[in-house]
Amino acid sequence: MLFSSPIFLFLFLPITLLGYYLAPKRVQNYWLLLASLIFFAWGGVSYTFILIGSIIVNYFFGLAIEKNLNTKKAYWCAYFGVTINILILGIFKYANFFTKNLNELFETFKLPEIPETNILLPIGISFYTFHSLSYLIDIYKRQTTAQRNIFDLSLYVCMFSQLVAGPIIRYKDVWMQLKTREHSLDKFSSGIERFIIGLGKKVLVANTFARVADTVFALNPAELNALNAWLGTVCYTLQIYYDFAGYSDMAIGLGRMFGFEFMENFNFPYIARSVKDFWRRWHISLSTFFRDYVYIPLGGNKVNTHRTYINLFLVFFLTGFWHGASWSFIVWGLFHGLFMIIERIGLEKILDKLPKPVAIFYTLLVVMFAWVLFRADTLSYAVKYWKSMFHFEQTAEQTSLFLSLVNIELIATFVIAILGAFGFFNFISQFIKKVLQSTKPVIWLFTYSYHTVCILVYAGIFALCTMYLIAGTYNPFIYYKF
Repeated sequence: MLFSSPIFLFLFLPITLLGYYLAPKRVQNYWLLLASLIFFAWGGVSYTFILIGSIIVNYFFGLAIEKNLNTKKAYWCAYFGVTINILILGIFKYANFFTKNLNELFETFKLPEIPETNILLPIGISFYTFHSLSYLIDIYKRQTTAQRNIFDLSLYVCMFSQLVAGPIIRYKDVWMQLKTREHSLDKFSSGIERFIIGLGKKVLVANTFARVADTVFALNPAELNALNAWLGTVCYTLQIYYDFAGYSDMAIGLGRMFGFEFMENFNFPYIARSVKDFWRRWHISLSTFFRDYVYIPLGGNKVNTHRTYINLFLVFFLTGFWHGASWSFIVWGLFHGLFMIIERIGLEKILDKLPKPVAIFYTLLVVMFAWVLFRADTLSYAVKYWKSMFHFEQTAEQTSLFLSLVNIELIATFVIAILGAFGFFNFISQFIKKVLQSTKPVIWLFTYSYHTVCILVYAGIFALCTMYLIAGTYNPFIYYKF
């Protein structure tokens, strides 16, 4: 069930909200947990048993770690708990990948093949596994305490608002909110606003670019020239940002509707002045997870230079592999890791001295070339696609393809997307809020008019999204498969 689907917007969410606010406070968490399990089971009931089994295992490991904190047993409890979580993720997400690659290797040496596993990937397993890992590790590091109420722990792990695609929530950041949290009209209304903004990003912007990107990337790279290849790359670059940032906005907005505050997951990554800066702004919950649980424990940058480079490569290898069981994802991660090291060697100092637009342009180029790897099904396809980006000959068929893809809707969406990605709308919003802080009577009148206009704009965005969804327009979601 997608957030951007009629059944979620007009059935699941209204019923969940109504039941939540009609229920006594002591029952609200149980109601929200039940709704989350139904939401998850919608993608496959059998997957729900895997989720529930994972929660039960982590519940008892958490208690065991806390009980034995002053002994060596705590280490072994944490070790086995983390290992079991990684094994579960490995089996369901990577078994097919390893089997396929081993069979290719065995074929080279004329060895018998391993039977194919054909294991289906449970929805959201990457995210709820990381929630569980965070829970166990933070208990071991004494940054939080074990949850005695298994239902509250279950709600943390599988809350539907962030179950499928994050943000990755740390238990230590929300454990108090599981016990008590603020509910107010202002918080609820801000949640609705944030959700509608995210819905608009997804349905009106990301889906528009998705149609073009999918058309271009479905073609043989030999059929493309530079104009069409760059069109596909630019569209995918904007699609994946508005797709994932839109989902994160919806998740944060839903959290506020139920009284929760979740961390921000994006901070205008396409205005980053370096790849390092990009990863401070893109999928923040994931990058900080790997920083805190992998990079820093390995020594981070507190070790010698060569070891620091190895640490960076390992972190970005894992970042790529986390996204999917494919060599293209792995190389995508290592591609970013390579530029992180190049910047660390000395490029970062040069970028700091360059004009900001030049540094941003450099970062965007690196990121866009990397997105080709992310989007491509195979490494060979990505390499061929890169070549087509520098194929400047133009045929009548290629011109016809370009003109068929570029229309008024795409151009208008592109202008809005660029303004949004570069922070224009955020700047205007912050400026207006500063003006509204004045107490002058004329400002009061302006404030009233401004809020009225905002309500109309949000209502218009929601109505337009609804029209698109009811019409059955193209509605993929990139991170749904991770």
